[in-house]
Amino acid sequence: MGVIIKGKPVADSITENLINEVKDLRQADIVPKLVMVRIGNNESDIAYQTGAMKKCQTIGIDTEVKEYDVDISQDDFIAEIEKLNRDSSVNGILIFRPFPKHIDESEIKHIIAKEKDVDCFNPLNCAGVMENDNAGFPPCTPAAVMEILNYYNVQLAGKRAAVLGSSMVVGKPAAMMLLNANSTTTMCDIFTKNNPEVCSKADVLVVAIGKSRLIGSDYVKDGAVVVDVGINVDKDGKVTGDVDTDKVMDKVSMITPVPGGVGSVTTSVLAKHVVKACKQQSQAKCLAD
Repeated sequence: MGVIIKGKPVADSITENLINEVKDLRQADIVPKLVMVRIGNNESDIAYQTGAMKKCQTIGIDTEVKEYDVDISQDDFIAEIEKLNRDSSVNGILIFRPFPKHIDESEIKHIIAKEKDVDCFNPLNCAGVMENDNAGFPPCTPAAVMEILNYYNVQLAGKRAAVLGSSMVVGKPAAMMLLNANSTTTMCDIFTKNNPEVCSKADVLVVAIGKSRLIGSDYVKDGAVVVDVGINVDKDGKVTGDVDTDKVMDKVSMITPVPGGVGSVTTSVLAKHVVKACKQQSQAKCLAD
């Protein structure tokens, strides 16, 4: 029988460290600040925004929300982001996606300042993940996956890993971060032939496909560690992961729950990135002076 590894202890550990770091910054009259940018009123965006604001408040990070109507023009939206880039009081910028159809994401991602891009939207930060450059900011969700694996002392070096899902938000960066941790990593998607066979060879399996309880025991190696990134709502209105936990518990050594797993760590990682950005920008300012 596998062990359920919850996200709360991981988040609490990160939060405790950040509280002390921000206390020291504030004593030096440095106040970290995050601005969240949202177009429209998507419920999942608002839910994440609420959780992030609560987390930041606990830590001592100032937050602000910039809300824009869904009919804002691309030029006006770009101008708003550029204002935040220039605002020295703003350390981190989080832009909610997807955008309305008339806003071109491929252009917007180049506008946000790399040093304030705390959720890896700018391609320069994506490149940093590829190069294992820790000066930048990886996406918060795959970073939360790595925080969980590290917290629970999961050995990655020399182990086989598989990532099921190939999005730029989770799958691709998660695979690269596992590679950077010296695991032998395979990334799978709908085009992979015989996904169960490939995934069942992995010592560590990360699942991020957005299909409720799709992954059963045929995808899982005996003794594997499974990280379920999926958040779905089934026909009964219950929040579920991508993994059918009941069917795999007899095979896994560890598995994250949904809810209460990766999602509960993500806002702590976001706060960690804001504090890191604040420190980097403060140091850069001191050097410039």
